[in-house]
Amino acid sequence: MRVIRARVLGFCAGVRRTVDLAREAAKERRTRLFTMGPLIHNGRALRELEEAGFSVLDEDGLPETLAGSVTVIRAHGVGPAARGELLRRGTKIIDATCPKVRGSQMKALALSRKGFTVFIAGEKDHGEVRGIRMFAPGSLVVENGEEAFETAKALFSRDGAVKTAIIGQTTISGAEYRVICAAIRRFFPALAVYDTICGATAARQEALAGLCDEADALVIAGDPASSNTRRLLAVAKGHAKPAWIVSDASCLPPELGSFGTVGLSAGTSTPDVLIGEIERAIALL
Repeated sequence: MRVIRARVLGFCAGVRRTVDLAREAAKERRTRLFTMGPLIHNGRALRELEEAGFSVLDEDGLPETLAGSVTVIRAHGVGPAARGELLRRGTKIIDATCPKVRGSQMKALALSRKGFTVFIAGEKDHGEVRGIRMFAPGSLVVENGEEAFETAKALFSRDGAVKTAIIGQTTISGAEYRVICAAIRRFFPALAVYDTICGATAARQEALAGLCDEADALVIAGDPASSNTRRLLAVAKGHAKPAWIVSDASCLPPELGSFGTVGLSAGTSTPDVLIGEIERAIALL
């Protein structure tokens, strides 16, 4: 079995920074350790953090007191109210918000203050999107072109003169973003579009697209809970290639052995060690 790695795969700088900050915090074992939501969308990495002493906090159910503890805010970031509640409860915050996400938060805040209605292109339940929404009250989240069309149509019927702008979830694909923007422009031609897609995400999608020309099938190392990992799978499927998300070397699909050349990519939350284990397992098929 021949395995070809994508030229770019695995941890992005933002995720690596987040994990490194958590590991540094774990060296201080005299304090209670928390992460605000799951720190990273990878089951294996989360188990390692749990073994290091971390517990996960739920934004909607914070303990009344967190005095003497340390809380790491994940790369997805949080809204201003959640940050305030953490401070009120007495925890020390280690802010690992991805700089790209922080930029989206500040852009949403600035646009809202200028009277824009902000569209956010992305997944409604994604932590990054939930956080950005808190910086722009009244913002509208749209997940696809059809939903964007209907949402823009409803807004136009209420106020056709409103100023509009759009911010994309950092892990959305460029193609998805363009479709959503085009749908909104049907009603708001002056829509202000901001390029907030993460370069690391785009680079991994482009590298995987290039790999499709060389490989008979593709494996995406990562967790199905990861948004950018699912989008890598969509890229592979869009090139009509057999493809699977594989979270562990023991989970390789049996049919993979029937292909001569397998391409290997990985989401931005997939640890290097896991990518290596999966690569070696594929080679042995």
